[in-house]
Amino acid sequence: MITRLVGVLAMLGVAWGGGLFWFAASIPEVVSDPAARTDAIVVLTGGSGRLGTGLELLSGDRAGKLFVSGVYRGVDVAKLLELARRTPEELRCCVEIGYSADNTAGNAAETAAWMRKQGYRSLRIVTANYHMPRSLLEFGFVMPAKKLIAHPVFPAHVKRDRWWAWPGTAYLIVSEYGKYILAWLRHLAVGRRAADSVS
Repeated sequence: MITRLVGVLAMLGVAWGGGLFWFAASIPEVVSDPAARTDAIVVLTGGSGRLGTGLELLSGDRAGKLFVSGVYRGVDVAKLLELARRTPEELRCCVEIGYSADNTAGNAAETAAWMRKQGYRSLRIVTANYHMPRSLLEFGFVMPAKKLIAHPVFPAHVKRDRWWAWPGTAYLIVSEYGKYILAWLRHLAVGRRAADSVS
């Protein structure tokens, strides 16, 4: 009995470790489609470089609207542009803010509702590279019919090459991998409940 339990735990450990390295390899190293135009851009708040990248894409006519999801209440468009060191008059007309999201699933739900209201069909997602796999999972679940383009930013403190040798990066990737697994299991459970309700 104990031998069998040890064997099962060993298999689970190998599967978890293999999944971790698969996940780390799925973290993007480059922006794969920087030129395509989408209906909108979404910036997921919470990391350096994201808002600036989103505003640059908007200025470069990669989309007609920029949605910033997960902004603290009390921060308006003018203040957001001021913090990003951009002239408010330059882009005020084309930036909208969402206040309800406080995690990645919330970002996806908030953005999906905004996309439906706007009637948009394509979206460029701006977030950190290590956060992109989980973001695509969450956004793809709530917007399966929309075209999603990943536009990662690359924080200087995240060392993708030999990530396991950098304690800070290793902790970040392991943590993000755990969140990815939980999100995948949650979507799997929701899908099964939906299938059971139909059958």
